[in-house]
Amino acid sequence: MNVAIILAGGKGVRAGLNVPKQFAEVFGKPVIAYTLDIFQQHPEIDAIEIVCVRGYFDLMREICDTYHLSKVKWIVEGGATYQESVISGVRGLEEICADDDIVTIHTGVAPFLDSDFLTDNLRVCREKGNAITSYPLYSLAGMKNEAEPDMTNEWFDRDSIVCLKNPHSVRYGLIRDMYREAIGTGLIDRVKPYTTTLMFHMGIPIYLSKGSQMNIKITKKEDLELFEAFVMMKQLRRKGHEQDE
Repeated sequence: MNVAIILAGGKGVRAGLNVPKQFAEVFGKPVIAYTLDIFQQHPEIDAIEIVCVRGYFDLMREICDTYHLSKVKWIVEGGATYQESVISGVRGLEEICADDDIVTIHTGVAPFLDSDFLTDNLRVCREKGNAITSYPLYSLAGMKNEAEPDMTNEWFDRDSIVCLKNPHSVRYGLIRDMYREAIGTGLIDRVKPYTTTLMFHMGIPIYLSKGSQMNIKITKKEDLELFEAFVMMKQLRRKGHEQDE
């Protein structure tokens, strides 16, 4: 079984909106609905669990009903950080998932995801036990100077760097046991609050699947405007294909 854990627990204060950014509307449809629909339509995703911000459960259920998101089976409460929300999602599946089942973690405010990249992410996870979507670093990159943070005098070889994005798929038994160990040893409190940083600290190799720099996370208001343009472009293409037929 492949279960998508969709994180919708953030409050989105940097976007300057009256509601958490996952509930902001683009052409009358909430961002989270666009994201969920990617997983709803994907043939390899069997079920969806939403990790939701407190106080928005009823709205989340209403969105699922309105947009016929039938694969959404569970809604659990999110945490204060990305990692706390992942832990909540993993715990919510303890009586549901077998060790060899795959959980695919994705943020609800990243609706640009191409379904082909989700397919490749699942493929790599089946073969290797985990997978994170990635793409090359296309721009030049420099390291900030410690003495003068607004200056750099050291450059990275961009061919040796890979950019990591959601979705991130992991066999359920691995991620469950990983968090149990990290919480038990206190490691969870000593690393940045992300699943991948924890895996790095625990010496767990992370396998790469195909991705794109277009798969951005909506953080600020201008990202919402970019997504509006993205949706409009897809609608125009769809109309063009329909006219050709």
